[in-house]
Amino acid sequence: MSVSGVLLFPGAGSSSSNPALVAIEGALAPTPVVRADFPYRKAGRKAPDRADVLVRCVREEAGALAERVGAGTGALVLGGRSMGGRMCSMAAAGDDGRGGQADPLPVAGLALISYPLHPPGRPEQLRTAHLPRLAVPCLFVSGTRDPFGSPDELETATAVIPGPVTHVWIDGGRHELKGADSRVAEAVRSWLAGL
Repeated sequence: MSVSGVLLFPGAGSSSSNPALVAIEGALAPTPVVRADFPYRKAGRKAPDRADVLVRCVREEAGALAERVGAGTGALVLGGRSMGGRMCSMAAAGDDGRGGQADPLPVAGLALISYPLHPPGRPEQLRTAHLPRLAVPCLFVSGTRDPFGSPDELETATAVIPGPVTHVWIDGGRHELKGADSRVAEAVRSWLAGL
């Protein structure tokens, strides 16, 4: 499968200049990469928009990148860090962010860095309802000490994904994966090369 472009979103408390996203962009050259911000970040606000606004933003940015590279969104890989990656996975699964269904956004795959499986200390609040509808290749890059989901929790939760799932673990890494930008970027590069 040939990937025409990659669209990346940051986590809730970060922006498109997040070092991990910058490192991924560098590692994927010359593939076109867009690091996008959500509306609340563009407006200078710290609190994230509602999920439906975030999912709509993913769809709009994917459409814009697809047009720029002269391909359909099905030739794009979407993803990013934490909340950004989760919103991309929801768009790809056809989750409208309001608990309803929409048409799934066609994509070539999802690169999900530090997927926020549940809030820290609340393993019962899983963010997994849409996972059984992901029929595309999915890469999960996570730290082994991430309070948003342990390796066992994440592997159990992602077992319901019908598309091929790849896990890459950053030993000792927490949610921020500090100091692991080059390892994260290499994981994405090597997974993308195998698509």
